[in-house]
Amino acid sequence: MGGDFAPEAVVEGAILAQEYLTTGEKLVLFGPRYVIKEMLLRKKANPDAFIIEHAPEVIDMHDHPAKAFARKQNSSISIGFKMLARGSIDGFASAGNTGAMFAGAMQSVKITPGVLRPAIAAFYPTLNGKSNLILDVGLNPDSKPDVLYQYALLGSIYYQHINKVDEPKVGLLNIGKEEGKGNMASKSTYELMKDSHEFNFIGNIEGNELYDYEKVDVIVADGFAGNIAIKQAESFFSMIKHRRIEDEFFNRFNFENYGGTPILGINGNVVIGHGISNKNAIANMVLQTKQLIEGRLSSRIKEYFNYE
Repeated sequence: MGGDFAPEAVVEGAILAQEYLTTGEKLVLFGPRYVIKEMLLRKKANPDAFIIEHAPEVIDMHDHPAKAFARKQNSSISIGFKMLARGSIDGFASAGNTGAMFAGAMQSVKITPGVLRPAIAAFYPTLNGKSNLILDVGLNPDSKPDVLYQYALLGSIYYQHINKVDEPKVGLLNIGKEEGKGNMASKSTYELMKDSHEFNFIGNIEGNELYDYEKVDVIVADGFAGNIAIKQAESFFSMIKHRRIEDEFFNRFNFENYGGTPILGINGNVVIGHGISNKNAIANMVLQTKQLIEGRLSSRIKEYFNYE
């Protein structure tokens, strides 16, 4: 029931994603059972191909996130996180209330031991066809140097196991390449990162290098700068569409292609989708969650930090 075009877009997206599941993989749908079954039948899909968990309550976009998650125990978000916490599902994704999704993650599956603050990560398309990873993109607007240092670790673990790159190159988003550039937080973060053997730090990168496919793989930023950077990238797609320009590279800025942003640093595979998600975005959100599960991302992060 999450998202501006729910439940129709969600059900249609689930049907699309279901075609990519293999034998033994099941997609679980949370919401009013009769609504979901009726819609699946209307779309000529077999309800038995899915597991349907009855969730009659809805956390809407105007609800207070933490209060609604606590009070609406029969909502899809609340029930989904309960099942994720007890291991009944392997991953959870929703285009519903972002704050409620984060509250659910913190209260149910909780932060990975050793992680100071979780982050949400997004993707920057590059000219050679790959995508750079940027984090954080809005969860923590004010991040201290030790948190930013951990973002480099989280991003490296993600890129290594999901994108299959052995030593991803990590850059710190800054206003200049030189070591002494930036505000106090970025200068202190640079000092922590420059001698680290835990990841492959290549130094500061500037805004005009966000799309560089040779220099960097993982871009570290606080949630304030990261959110501005990714929203600017999204605006490129809107501008070219407004000007009726078709371009293969700029079409990759369409958020539908990624489906959502994973939360890194929690004890579970969770992806938050965009509120305006259509069926294609929902399908890609589900498939991105499947990718996190197959890459054992949350387990690998937990193993790393427990080892440390």
